[in-house]
Amino acid sequence: MTGRATALLVALLTACSPRPPAPAGGPAPSGAANVAAPEEPVVTLERAPCFGTCPVYRVAISGSGAVRFVGRQHVIRQGEVADQIPPERVDSLLGELEAGGYFGFADAYVRGSPACGQYATDSPTVITSATADGHSKTIRHDYGCSAAPPELGRLERMIDEVAGTARWTGP
Repeated sequence: MTGRATALLVALLTACSPRPPAPAGGPAPSGAANVAAPEEPVVTLERAPCFGTCPVYRVAISGSGAVRFVGRQHVIRQGEVADQIPPERVDSLLGELEAGGYFGFADAYVRGSPACGQYATDSPTVITSATADGHSKTIRHDYGCSAAPPELGRLERMIDEVAGTARWTGP
């Protein structure tokens, strides 16, 4: 086989061989829509069901300010909705979480956990998570736990305020 024929054979085999999938965020295959991969959230808040009409939803905020809300029950906006807030508000929120002691709180304030204290039934549960300066924290907070720090509830309300969830959850 001549050098030219070998080069042509290699080119044909290379063109017909399967290609690995493009990395996330890489170019889209021809004919496909170029959709950006969703960013990882730096702050999340999920309000779980209670024995009543507590709003049930999840909100996630990314470092760039992308807000993703998913309403499930007892909210005025069910389903998914997205919005954008200034990244400076996200930075400020993370600063407030750190200053408020979020990363030093217990991982769980739930019935039976050492940090719960006296327990009352029929209260909502809030699950939050935050990532800042290379460390992450997730806290499960049952409002029936009397020993949960009041600052935790304030920080949870601040996450809602920064994300603007009231427009989707209702008064």
